[in-house]
Amino acid sequence: MEDGTGTLIGMAQAAISKGAGRARKATAAQAGARKPPPFQPVQLAALVDHVPAGDRWLHELKFDGYRCLISVAGDQAHAFTRSGLDWSDRFVAVIDAAKTLNARSALIDGEAVIIDADGKSNFQALQAAIKGNPQAIQFYAFDLLELDGEDLTGLPLIERKAKLAALLEGRDGVIHYSDHIVGKGEQLFDSFCGAGLEGVISKRVDARYVGSRNGAWLKTKCIRRQEFVVVGWTPSDKARGFRSLLLGVNEGGKLRYAGKVGTGLDTDEIFRLGDLMKPLETKTPTVDAPRAAVRGAHWITPRLVAEIAFTEMTNEGTLRHPSYLGLREDKKPEAVIVETERAVEQVEPDAPSSVKISNRDRIIDPESGITKGQLADYYEIVAPIMLPWAGSRPISLVRCPQGRAKKCFFQKHDSGMFGDHVHHVAILEKDGHEEPYPFIDDADGLLNCVQMGTIEFHGWGSRIEDVEKADRLVFDLDTDEGLDFEAVRKAAFHFRDILKSIGLETFPMVTGGKGVHVIAPLTPQAEWPEVKDFAHRLALAVAQADPENFTAALPKIQRKGRIFVDYLRNQRGATAVMPYGARARAGAPVAVPISWKEMETIDKPSHWHVGDGAELVKRARSKALSGWGRADQVLPDL
Repeated sequence: MEDGTGTLIGMAQAAISKGAGRARKATAAQAGARKPPPFQPVQLAALVDHVPAGDRWLHELKFDGYRCLISVAGDQAHAFTRSGLDWSDRFVAVIDAAKTLNARSALIDGEAVIIDADGKSNFQALQAAIKGNPQAIQFYAFDLLELDGEDLTGLPLIERKAKLAALLEGRDGVIHYSDHIVGKGEQLFDSFCGAGLEGVISKRVDARYVGSRNGAWLKTKCIRRQEFVVVGWTPSDKARGFRSLLLGVNEGGKLRYAGKVGTGLDTDEIFRLGDLMKPLETKTPTVDAPRAAVRGAHWITPRLVAEIAFTEMTNEGTLRHPSYLGLREDKKPEAVIVETERAVEQVEPDAPSSVKISNRDRIIDPESGITKGQLADYYEIVAPIMLPWAGSRPISLVRCPQGRAKKCFFQKHDSGMFGDHVHHVAILEKDGHEEPYPFIDDADGLLNCVQMGTIEFHGWGSRIEDVEKADRLVFDLDTDEGLDFEAVRKAAFHFRDILKSIGLETFPMVTGGKGVHVIAPLTPQAEWPEVKDFAHRLALAVAQADPENFTAALPKIQRKGRIFVDYLRNQRGATAVMPYGARARAGAPVAVPISWKEMETIDKPSHWHVGDGAELVKRARSKALSGWGRADQVLPDL
């Protein structure tokens, strides 16, 4: 068949003919070949009001560039943005230098920069270099996540940095080691600010690497700066193309006016921005703004994101003394929110959560007796292993304010009722209007949701940095009531073999419900129509190859005695339960990642429950689950 379904049917038949299916043995060449480590969520820093004191912290220069993960193995290498996009073509010189490292494989965290004549990293110069002189781009490495196939993320930071320093010793070319001092952060901050540098990144010396914002990394800025959405421009009465850019920021799930900026723009940049904005011009105002401030405004569809420096934000939410620094191509308008400083004492890893849980003794699951307080404690315990999957992703919530025995409901949107730690991303709906979808990026965000009666967290198959590009395929294998778990187990192995035969590595997760999710991570590249089409064709192929055991039919009456292949998780706006998320079911079970080896013997999809938080954290950091859910792969072209 021309659409590729015939190919998929043949692969499905071949995999199914192998029975419950052992994985195909790799050839000797495949077994010996090492691939570059896949992308993994990066550690994020919380903005704080002052540098933390004491020798538990080391301090580094805050660079002014693009955050980047460099993945290398032999003559293969990739550069990933903080959201997982492959930007290897933009950092060619860095990639070439990485291939010369004395390592069989490595995954390095750092910043791609241009160092100007004053010895400072310069964001505008970096943008110019990406377009015209990529060989000038340098990379400052500050963490080492994997080396020669060994996962280093569980080691203390100071040990990871020692290994990184040894790996880069003697190099004076494109890739540099980002040095640090232990303690004396306040003096370093004063020195950096006096030299006109951006600020300090402070990191706990004993912290493991966690792909979320957990308080172990903090940032203190000399000059306030962040991203804003360009929503229009005001005309100029001179020869230059425009007087100022109009800015917006997401708040409560919609754009609000944040002021305008006219300084920091040279002639070349003015004309470049003019060329980018003209095709986006619209007659409808993009934001509500004071008429006097935007007289004669030309509005544009919000597609551009600019980095802006400023002294402070007024009570009205507009910028004082803003200065344009450059466009950010690694961030989407939907992900731009106001970044606010917090006290160091509130965000340190050892600090208790600032979220107060009321009615801690309220029973949320009558069968197990689990209380609201115990659920909150569970989410606080598993936050470090859950947030790399659930953080910075549009989420929908199953809320049961009076416990699961009473009314529960599914909530997709939020306009601010969950508190400051639950953020919002404005997403365009089918009818053309935008709705605020919540997202979280720290443990307090999880707990704010629990305080509001949330039990379950379901996430999109894409991150807020680009909601239109999928970063995973999820096949939910849901059994009919007449089938036992053994049927689901066999189905999971069938899907593993089918997807492996077309080049996709997969990972299983028991859902805490009735079934299993078979998950194929993706480097964000394919958009939702393509992803949905692929998933639909694969589900149909499996159902046609083995109609006695599988169905892709939506009506429940057609699923009797068979496994339903739920491909609809793989479309824009669809969600799936997040790893380590609790379920509003009897016994308070949780969704848990497992290995394929464990899949052979696990007894049921609700094997773990809310009381197993400490065990789940321990097993998540075990060798058996090292690398779970990570693979550098894209959607096959079938």
